[in-house]
Amino acid sequence: MSVPSLRARVRAETAEEIRAIAKRHLATDGANLSLRAVARDAGLVPSALYRYFPNRDALLTALITDAYAALAASAKAAEAAVPRHDLTARLLALGHGVRSWALDHPAEYALIYGSPVPSYEAPPETTGPASEVVMALIGILFDAAGHGLRPAAPRPLPAAIRAELRRRLDQSPTPKPTWTEPAPEVIIATAFTLWTQLFGLVSFEVFGRLNDLIEERREYFEYQMLVMADFAGIATVAPSPGDG
Repeated sequence: MSVPSLRARVRAETAEEIRAIAKRHLATDGANLSLRAVARDAGLVPSALYRYFPNRDALLTALITDAYAALAASAKAAEAAVPRHDLTARLLALGHGVRSWALDHPAEYALIYGSPVPSYEAPPETTGPASEVVMALIGILFDAAGHGLRPAAPRPLPAAIRAELRRRLDQSPTPKPTWTEPAPEVIIATAFTLWTQLFGLVSFEVFGRLNDLIEERREYFEYQMLVMADFAGIATVAPSPGDG
């Protein structure tokens, strides 16, 4: 291995170790990270840590991006493990993938879905990882729309919101829908409703809002996910296994 490539590997390994240590600090200190404490645990002087992460916000951005990516990977892996034709099972699996990751990584979940970090403004590079779960939801609903999805009596979509969602769809690199009814913008708006409901359910559980209210958490979560499937009209769609 050449000297430059060896240096690059060592640098990458050190940066990864710093991130791992910072994630452990999230569990005890929350987002109020002390770069000095992280550097100490990494065996570095603070000035050396700055060669990898120039400030607290840069380290937070790395942790936030990692958290979004890990959560999305859990959700998408769970959704990919069920048959493509079973749309309700795909929605349930996606939800359980989000829930299980959040319960296993509460501090990282709190970083991305808890209270905003004071004085921190997420840069544009976090947008893509943050959007992966909702894009997966849209994918399920788009697949369902190709088989006659009919959301449960949604309110008419306001013209301004319809236009905005149409613009975002037109600008998206994802394959464009081949159907016209229901309108793709309505499907996206429905996916956004499922998105907020899903993370509301998970956040209530992670942050203790269900304590002393609901004991059977998994069963309650699955019930609510099925309510969401009914709302979206997924439960009425039953393509055959041969449909993919």
